[in-house]
Amino acid sequence: MAAATPILRPRDPNTLSNYTAWRSRHVTANLEIDFANKRLAGNVVHQLVSKTKAETREIILDTSFLDILGVKVNGKTAPWELLPRFEPFGSALKIQLENGVDEQVAVDVDISLRTTEKCTALQWLTEAQTSNKKHPYMFSQCQAIHARSIFPCQDTPDVKTTVDFNIKSPLPVVASGLPVRDSAFGSNNTYKFQQKVPIPSYLFAIASGDLTEAAVGPRSVVVTSPDKIEECKWELEADTEKFMEAIEKVVYPYAWGEYNVLILPPSFPYGGMENPIYTFATPSLISKDRENVDVIAHELAHSWSGNLVTNASWEHFWLNEGWTTYLERRIIAAVHGEPYRHFSAIIGWDGLKEAVEEFGEDHEFTRLVVDLKGKDPDDCFSKIPYEKGFTFLFYLENLVTKEAFDRFIPHYFSLFKEKSLDSYEFKAAILDFFSTDAVASKRLSEVDWESWFYSPGLPPKPTFDTSLVDIVYELADKWKESASEFTPTKEDVKGLTANQFIVFLERVTSFEDSSLTPESFRLMGQVYGFAESANIEVTNLYFRLGLKIGDRTAIEPTVKLLGEIGRMKFVRPLFRALKNIDRQVAVETFEKHKGFYHPICRGLVEKDLAK
Repeated sequence: MAAATPILRPRDPNTLSNYTAWRSRHVTANLEIDFANKRLAGNVVHQLVSKTKAETREIILDTSFLDILGVKVNGKTAPWELLPRFEPFGSALKIQLENGVDEQVAVDVDISLRTTEKCTALQWLTEAQTSNKKHPYMFSQCQAIHARSIFPCQDTPDVKTTVDFNIKSPLPVVASGLPVRDSAFGSNNTYKFQQKVPIPSYLFAIASGDLTEAAVGPRSVVVTSPDKIEECKWELEADTEKFMEAIEKVVYPYAWGEYNVLILPPSFPYGGMENPIYTFATPSLISKDRENVDVIAHELAHSWSGNLVTNASWEHFWLNEGWTTYLERRIIAAVHGEPYRHFSAIIGWDGLKEAVEEFGEDHEFTRLVVDLKGKDPDDCFSKIPYEKGFTFLFYLENLVTKEAFDRFIPHYFSLFKEKSLDSYEFKAAILDFFSTDAVASKRLSEVDWESWFYSPGLPPKPTFDTSLVDIVYELADKWKESASEFTPTKEDVKGLTANQFIVFLERVTSFEDSSLTPESFRLMGQVYGFAESANIEVTNLYFRLGLKIGDRTAIEPTVKLLGEIGRMKFVRPLFRALKNIDRQVAVETFEKHKGFYHPICRGLVEKDLAK
């Protein structure tokens, strides 16, 4: 009797699925949005292909807090069971096949389901939580491992599928596919989308609410609430196509057809989520000064890095975010000039230092490649994969020269297009590409890959062009040396951008021996306009500065802001700063607004407050 072919060890430790034995190739999602009961219901059909030479009779999929109503395989009812819950990864769905299946043979697995109130991927908003307060709203956020709470799937970035969405809703719908814009679109309240480029499960996305759209470019629309559409259109129409043209010159042409942006209600936990075709974005980027549209440059860059070329597991998340941050800054350089790339990188470096300090410089999660066996990927989410990843790529660019690195970029994104990879494959790819270039090859052979991948803490700091930050550093130093005696004037900040204000505030906040007093803090906000700014990037830093120096007048506006925005970039640091000055107020504020926050944000703030 021949020995059974061993099942390969998966690269992803955060899935319970047996995806090395089966590979999902196509998903059809037939779901109805039930606002009254706050759930999705319907069925999902997986086309699964056997990947083993030995006949396999067992399919295992990821689920979390799902009601499974029935399973069919090739049209016939199949036996199934939910295995005991295994935190933090959910409950594996085991499906038994009647007969074994040979390698490369496909089966259709049709699963009827309902989401539950414990679903971690969906947020349901009442009419009162939307901007025009007319209709309820629902949106999904599946990164990192939350798709499994919407439908049974191989919830790993190591698997990519094409997707058909058939979504029934009483309100307009967007999903992470191209809308089927024919006469049937929206008929019987069913909205259809097709994603013909294979995507991982975390990019499965749905939203529904009182939505309308406006063009912001020849291949782009912005979608949002009717009362916000004009201001969103103004914010995005000047730069969206410029950004697209800039990155296409760095990599290669956009692969997804349309690039659209959905501006979500304020409880959305991220700056943006790179769901293909429709970026889901925070309303905080609508700052009425076009200063925060770099968020769109970042999410657009994900159309290549992350969406087309994907980290094989969340242990290698820097491959998604480090590359995307690098490409985002190449867009900024193309549109605004090279000094702006360095300016953005300096802001990023300050964020990296703050993140390392928050974890501790020896913490596992400050490594570029982390160990997530038995861990929730959400727990390690921070700026580190973004900024440490960028720093590594920026280092490699300078090592081999920018001209040479520019030749590698399209090669890399062609080599791994529609695939997933880990850090070791990245290393092999760049070494192979430059193997015929004697100078670059020699330099790459001297790279301490082990330290870059596995050393915790800060990497070596690059040399940046500081021309755009010197002026604000000089101003910040005046506040450090003699804040009580310094008399600010509007001339101090004349001609400065909001991003320069951010660098100024981060610099002042970083001073350990600052002479800043509550009185001078309030004068700064009044004269420089920080206290009344419509740009949350500015106001949140200003409030954090006030809380750090112990000015209790900063508590009230901080509490107010925490009830208006759910973006974790602002919410978590503000709660930590508020806790340090008045823990009781921080806890009371969280209790008051926790229903407003997305489940991912809510869970992480709870952990922050418990420390």
